[in-house]
Amino acid sequence: MENQRLFLYTALGLISFLIYLTWMQTYHPPTPPAVVATADATNPGATSGIAAPTAGGTTGDLPTAAGSAPTSAVSAEVAKTERMVSVNTGILDIQLSSIGGTLTNVNLLEYPVSVDQQDIPFALMNNDPLDLLVAESGLQSRQGVSAPTHKEPMAVAETNYTMNDSGEIKVPFTWKSDDGVTVTKTYTFRADSYVIDVDYAIDNQSADPYVVNQYRQLKRKPGTKDEKQQFVNTYIGAVVSNSEDTYQKVDFGDIEDENFNQDVTNGWVAMIEHYFATAWVPDPEEKNSAYSLYVPNPNPADYDHYVIGMVSSSKTVAPGAQGTFHTKAFAGPKIQEKLAAVAPNLELTVDFGFLTIIAQPLFWLLKTIHGFVGNWGWAIVFTVVVIKAILYKLSEAAYKSMARMKKLQPKMAQLKERHGDDRAAMGQATMELYKKEKVNPLGGCLPMLIQMPIFIALYWALLESVELRQAPWILWIQDLSIKDPYFILPVLMALAMYIQQKLNPAPVDPIQAKVMQFLPLIFGVFFALFPAGLVLYWVVNNTLSILQQWYITRIVIGDK
Repeated sequence: MENQRLFLYTALGLISFLIYLTWMQTYHPPTPPAVVATADATNPGATSGIAAPTAGGTTGDLPTAAGSAPTSAVSAEVAKTERMVSVNTGILDIQLSSIGGTLTNVNLLEYPVSVDQQDIPFALMNNDPLDLLVAESGLQSRQGVSAPTHKEPMAVAETNYTMNDSGEIKVPFTWKSDDGVTVTKTYTFRADSYVIDVDYAIDNQSADPYVVNQYRQLKRKPGTKDEKQQFVNTYIGAVVSNSEDTYQKVDFGDIEDENFNQDVTNGWVAMIEHYFATAWVPDPEEKNSAYSLYVPNPNPADYDHYVIGMVSSSKTVAPGAQGTFHTKAFAGPKIQEKLAAVAPNLELTVDFGFLTIIAQPLFWLLKTIHGFVGNWGWAIVFTVVVIKAILYKLSEAAYKSMARMKKLQPKMAQLKERHGDDRAAMGQATMELYKKEKVNPLGGCLPMLIQMPIFIALYWALLESVELRQAPWILWIQDLSIKDPYFILPVLMALAMYIQQKLNPAPVDPIQAKVMQFLPLIFGVFFALFPAGLVLYWVVNNTLSILQQWYITRIVIGDK
């Protein structure tokens, strides 16, 4: 098989593979895990697993727990008492509702919506029905008594908080029952941190023991704010992690079909999108069950919601005693080192796919070079230089093989004239010629085959890394994470591919030769939809390949 034919098949295979990835993400979501329920050690007779409602059969957005009091929707009277609390930490602009102390809005002040709108921060969370993503949390009673769920009004003293020299902001919300139970829900924000602590202080001055568990959930409606790529869309949806299965995707379609229910140890739940994540992280020693809920809206004019959450085992607070719950929330960019510091395996939300083993070292190399040059575009350029240097000896052997193949072209043409359309005779004669001249027809293909997994791994590394979001290179490239606005890089890539073709042996088959002539154009059009950073990688790679091939062929081999 000639080098060019293998190149064609590999190139078309790459295109088919990327199209297959898109199809799988869109039309073939993963199968949801089986329901698991385990005994609650702190409340014998109850379970820590959540009873999964029938899909589409409930309008409730609370986890169900054995003996829990029914909770209705927020009434109009309660809604009138709502107060919004504003918090500015320097990197987060946050809004909290006095109804349940719910985290309703998070604007990322260091991440503008686009290069052209630098003064508008990206809204990661908001309570707009079209783009809903809110973080709800609360306590539930398993006694059929009242508790501060996310639907209960709470008192708050102040409505505006700004980060001060202490580097910390505490926002307390207070709830009181009619029989003497007081719960203070306190949010703690810290400077330069995307982590939010949530603490409950329970003071039971009633005559009876107070048995409660805490729940945390993320409710969202997939909307128009989600940042997507032009060709392969990254995963947008729920994720659950525990010590046994560190990264489980729970697709919106899965949530709609069947409620998820699983015990979680040392894990978390999250809603993720292209560059950002929102997560609830419990204390490591706390027993929890993860659950999902599909909340169809009975009003056709409104919107359905999807919920992923965790509910803890219960605690009993004796009369006259105090009790506590604690949890953490994360709302911010998917920066791996920051995520890893929050919870084990949370950095896996930066999903490099099945080639993570290659993508992670490539991204480490990118970051290391970026630390020296201070520009992600140039970091990509020098990363290619390093890769080409590592593969130089392999490339040298390949180009030597290709040079010998090129010298055989006149003899190959004679074989074609001699055997005409007799493919069997032509194939046998060709192999005999290769054997006689001691030429390996596959020798020139090995570097290209090695490049393919590197290319795919780097594709995901560039696609998933928020560090490249709105990162400029030079002149017209002001955002390496989106396509080249003027398609200059795809044209340069197609031109480089055409020059490479001219340096390589031409196929003997005239039909194959004509097909190969169109390959640079096909790839140029195809890569026009890719992020500029990836096309930059391919342009530099092809350019260096041309220079390497010229040097090895003319200088090392001495073929004039």
